[in-house]
Amino acid sequence: MQQDLQQGQGEVIESNGQSPRKPKNEVLEWIKAIAIALVLVILIRWLLFKPFIVDGPSMKPNFHTGERVIVNEILYDIRKPERGEVIVFHVPSEGRDFIKRVIGVAGDTVKVEGDVVTVNGEPVNETYIQGAIDDAHNNNILYNNKNFPNEQFTDNKVPEGHVFVMGDNRSDSTDSRMIGYVPLGDIVGRADLIFWPVKNISLINH
Repeated sequence: MQQDLQQGQGEVIESNGQSPRKPKNEVLEWIKAIAIALVLVILIRWLLFKPFIVDGPSMKPNFHTGERVIVNEILYDIRKPERGEVIVFHVPSEGRDFIKRVIGVAGDTVKVEGDVVTVNGEPVNETYIQGAIDDAHNNNILYNNKNFPNEQFTDNKVPEGHVFVMGDNRSDSTDSRMIGYVPLGDIVGRADLIFWPVKNISLINH
């Protein structure tokens, strides 16, 4: 009985002798795992994706001031932008970034006349703003009051290395009709996700 107790005590002492080392090792492993996770998050955040805050009415009814979107910065390193995609790009003359929709790509001939947009002579089916266009027409007004080509930009063929963009809110948007074609080198990336406010969380349709 006494021997059993001593053996039990001996086991406790041995266990206590090892226990300080085991938790320390576990803590170190957790610290390493958390550090690696943080590094990955930072790399993904800064190298692949970037948050952008919508400022202004130019992309209504699909985007609103104060909404935050995730911009995919690596996609256009793999391929060029495509028609219908929503992009964020630098505007050096404005000293800030814009968010607009790609309407034409290099080689396309773009024409905007009232609420009819044609690319290479074919009308563009703009489902993303059709409801807003219909509402305007029901009130006997045009949704768009800024055409292209115009006096400022007479050449309506998109040059190589550029895209033609417009805001979804056609009558209240500063875009390629006023600032010209956007160089591919000024594009930050494609807007892929609205993540704030929470009630508006959604993938962006292109």
